[in-house]
Amino acid sequence: MPGKIDDILRNHVKDKLARGEVVSSMTVRLVRGIEIARIAKTAGFDSLYVDMEHASLSFDTTGQICMAALEVGVTPLVRVPGVAEVSRVLDGGALGIIAPHVRSAAEAKDYVRAAKFPPLGDRSAAGPLPHLQYRSIPAAEADAALNAATLLMVQFESDEALAKADEIAAVDGIDMVMIGSNDLLADWGLAGQYEHPRLGEAYAKTIAACRKHGKHVGVGGLSSRPDLAAEFVRMGARYVSTGTDLGFLLAACTAKAKEVREIKFNKKS
Repeated sequence: MPGKIDDILRNHVKDKLARGEVVSSMTVRLVRGIEIARIAKTAGFDSLYVDMEHASLSFDTTGQICMAALEVGVTPLVRVPGVAEVSRVLDGGALGIIAPHVRSAAEAKDYVRAAKFPPLGDRSAAGPLPHLQYRSIPAAEADAALNAATLLMVQFESDEALAKADEIAAVDGIDMVMIGSNDLLADWGLAGQYEHPRLGEAYAKTIAACRKHGKHVGVGGLSSRPDLAAEFVRMGARYVSTGTDLGFLLAACTAKAKEVREIKFNKKS
């Protein structure tokens, strides 16, 4: 059995980002079973994130999916409704947090305090964790390794956040900024106008701020526009949220139903 903590605890998303590679992610909103982790792995995703902000998934279900993802080598993240949920989902098996609607450096620092052990934050000890295969590892070693492995992503979903891109990206402990394209456009009164130049400008500004501070940028909300997602990756983004389990299922079902409806045949045969 592996004995070193580095052999046990791996964040494959952080590894790929360190190599400058592009990370693919799927969002879990519908499926309540651990099968979704294996499906994500078989499909070739690097990561999944359980969306507790926009779905009624429980802490128990979220933890089960995260632990299953850990076992198959898919990095499990959780988008939380707020700071209060951070420690519980991390203790339950998540290896990263997506923090929605962050508008200031102060709010970003609140998430760092909740997600990181001292000296970076205030996360409290919870004993052996699923990330460490429930092994008893000295706290100093375990806390440092978990701090390094736990990914913290904040979302820009308002013009207020975008105006403070530099100071938010500068916060120690933040690894990535993901732009919530739909909410950002809505905040501007431009809902659904993906071609509007302000969206491209927002990505350019965020990518520049993150490069300055050694952070990464994620593309969110563009599952219907892979052309734009690819454009923003070419600009420097390195994480792509590709869509939801519900969206994938419905698209595949719709295509198959259409396929059968369009079969040509002789009604007399």
